[in-house]
Amino acid sequence: MAKYLELSNDNFDAEIASGVALVDFWAPWCNPCKMLSPVIDKLAEEYQGKAKICKVNVDNEGEISKRFGIRNIPTILFMKDGEIKDQVTGALPEQAIRQKLDAIL
Repeated sequence: MAKYLELSNDNFDAEIASGVALVDFWAPWCNPCKMLSPVIDKLAEEYQGKAKICKVNVDNEGEISKRFGIRNIPTILFMKDGEIKDQVTGALPEQAIRQKLDAIL
């Protein structure tokens, strides 16, 4: 089973520099984030080899959150070759996340 990639200040830039990435900003205490977690796990498996499915724990990685102006969670960035192509805040339905990801593949 494929797993999402945990991003930190150490690996963030290298991991998102090329290709397509979904980056989920979350925290362990965030209930909507917990609801979104199984969707992120499922996408990590289904999009393996096509897109990187990543998570950033905002409690541990405040610098990344600040850099992208993340004020509310969950927030998902849809990135291609290091650039933000789309962004959503809140626990969206799986199909809506899929559509946004497919649009940049």
